[in-house]
Amino acid sequence: MAVLLHVDMDAFFASVELLSHPEWRGKPLIVGAGPHERGVVSTCSYEARRYGVHSAMPSCEAYRLCPHAVFTHAHMEAYRAVSVKAFEIFERFTPFVEGVSIDEAFLDATGSLHRFPGGDDARRATAMAESLRDSIRAECGVTCSVGIAKNRLLAKIGSDLHKPDGLTLMPFDVDEVAAFLRERPVGILWGVGKKTVENLSRYGIRLCGDIQRLGRGNALVGDDLVDMAFGIADDKVYWQEREAKSISREWTFDADEPRRDVVRRRLMELADDVGRSLRREEKRWAKTARLKLRDAAFSTVLRQMKFEHASRDIKALRTAAAALFDAAWPRGAAVASGTSLKGAIRLVGFGVADFTALPDCAPPSLFGNPEDEKRERNEHLSAAIDALRAKGCSIG
Repeated sequence: MAVLLHVDMDAFFASVELLSHPEWRGKPLIVGAGPHERGVVSTCSYEARRYGVHSAMPSCEAYRLCPHAVFTHAHMEAYRAVSVKAFEIFERFTPFVEGVSIDEAFLDATGSLHRFPGGDDARRATAMAESLRDSIRAECGVTCSVGIAKNRLLAKIGSDLHKPDGLTLMPFDVDEVAAFLRERPVGILWGVGKKTVENLSRYGIRLCGDIQRLGRGNALVGDDLVDMAFGIADDKVYWQEREAKSISREWTFDADEPRRDVVRRRLMELADDVGRSLRREEKRWAKTARLKLRDAAFSTVLRQMKFEHASRDIKALRTAAAALFDAAWPRGAAVASGTSLKGAIRLVGFGVADFTALPDCAPPSLFGNPEDEKRERNEHLSAAIDALRAKGCSIG
């Protein structure tokens, strides 16, 4: 079963404005046209929303409702910069990211849950979402709300339930989902706008439970709407691979980590994630492996090495990651001896670069080549493990 996250940045434009204008914090803030200009509100802070201000409202109307608000024009370059940073964070958690807008995305977490603590998928997904929200807050300076569910509709509903800075784990059981939606207004469903709500209310249909009772094949509403009222919807994330010169994953520890084995184990998991992303493209191998370590004082060390042959399998990537790490932090030594790092580790990262369309183990031969055969075996094993993880299986 799929596990999806819907991430929605809270009052995004307004939140980014507060980064450069902390004196506006706590005040009603409206981003868009000025109060005496022709134009509309792009977004507004939650303080302004309490006065009835909302996006797409004429700015003159917003001024009438909240004359003491701070008005500012939009600064799209600043918003894009924070958005890029946020999406980079999303991709540390899973490579399957679908950007819906500059401040909203769906993430398929199914194959990444094994990296997070918890006895079941629900606990692991919650731990993943909490870590993601912490990373957004620490590195972007803004907050986001996250919904966790088995499909897009429910994940989107979840992210809206406890804004701002909220986290909602939606029910996964079919009967529990139907019960959850039963007393919710029909406007919570996708595609049900104000006009549709008004039309349905004429027939006494105001809650999702009213649609559930009608059932499929009725004369009033379509089967798609009935399915949604029961929480049945698309469970796919329509991600698109970006052409990249490198692939990397990073992990920021909740607390600075002094234990070598804990940092090394996390590095191996990052190497596995990088490998899965690398193998999704039919003809792509990497020639270079990279390690990143950052300590509590934000001092950073970068190291890299060439693979013996261009590689993409789990064994090759883990071997390279281990070699780089063991060189930077020898067993029994102080943290990252021989580097500028001091004390515990805040962040660890692993990446690959210098891509090629051929594995280049050896020149073609009529008699085959042992290195090619070994590489192919390792790649077949890696592909099998990828398939198992995609189904949610936990593999060490």
